[in-house]
Amino acid sequence: MQRPLPGEQAPVIVNVDRWRAGLPPDAWPDNFPISGDVWRRDVFAVADAYRAGSASARQLLTAVLIWGYGPIGYGPWRAARSLGADPDGKRLAYALEEMSASAPDEDALRTAYRRFRDPNQARLPWLGPGLFTKVLYFVGYRRGVGGVQPLILDRVVASRLPVEAGVGRQSDWLSEEWLAYLRWAAEQAQARGVEPDEVEMAIGREAEAATT
Repeated sequence: MQRPLPGEQAPVIVNVDRWRAGLPPDAWPDNFPISGDVWRRDVFAVADAYRAGSASARQLLTAVLIWGYGPIGYGPWRAARSLGADPDGKRLAYALEEMSASAPDEDALRTAYRRFRDPNQARLPWLGPGLFTKVLYFVGYRRGVGGVQPLILDRVVASRLPVEAGVGRQSDWLSEEWLAYLRWAAEQAQARGVEPDEVEMAIGREAEAATT
């Protein structure tokens, strides 16, 4: 059983049978939880396997999208469209080719982000920044290293970021907005003595509390 990461309060709960029925069999990640309780560590395990060459880019994307969409009803349908536009996973692999380094630097992060946004490179349907930054987070995050780390930037996070984080309120953020947010989160993490993704998780909790 996977343990929660520091700052992670609960797993994402999904209907595994519904997801499996809606996606191509080759895209299903090996050893993925069958209980329907998906923790971040479960997705990180698939990302580790991808970097080691034992999981495909399509399996990685599936794991991220299951966690990212969670119980949302249209999740499997949209995920199938994203996967269907890249049947051999080459566009995904191209976007992520610089993310397997021991610690991706800002240039590698910028390159990957721009490739995901570019329709001539690695852009896929229904895979905007709110989702592909989740892919970049799971592939590129290096726990215990500190500094600038890839983090999730979606509408929930953006809605709670302060002005000094450098992110606008639209959803199609530029790479420099994402990097500004990563630098801000790194500074916050250092000041608090926590991991950068704990800063992102805390923002998510604040947004959730504001809507309840």
